Amino acid sequence: MAEAFTWRDFPDLSPFELHAVLKLRCDVFIVEQECAFPEIDGKDPLARHLLCHHGADLIGCLRLFDPGVAGDEARIGRVVVAPPARGTGLGRRLMQAALDEIEARHGRIPVALSAQLHLEAFYAGFGFTRVAEPYLEDGIPHCDMRRG
Repeated sequence: MAEAFTWRDFPDLSPFELHAVLKLRCDVFIVEQECAFPEIDGKDPLARHLLCHHGADLIGCLRLFDPGVAGDEARIGRVVVAPPARGTGLGRRLMQAALDEIEARHGRIPVALSAQLHLEAFYAGFGFTRVAEPYLEDGIPHCDMRRG
């Protein structure tokens, strides 16, 4: 069975989709990474959400903010891949889909993200460069990155 990518604005997420997104993000960002932080940060209603399913299972997602919503640039965040789907290139496909969506909606514009430091090279592969010194966010080293 192939992966299915779906874009949803927050009001269009079904209760089951929203539950799956929050569960996946909590399972990875809070439980797996042992990081107690407010995962539900109040910003999801302002974002478009990319969901990737394999059958009925949510195996990856991210959120996307239009320019002016979470900063001057478009912003990608909460990129997450379920453990069974890691090593398949899904993270790259999610990122490319997000960049394609931004370009389709706004043309080629600047895009920002906050990366866990160990993923800096991954995002650099999409043309992102570090724009500030690394910092700790919720006990995990991060860096701000920008493309364009």
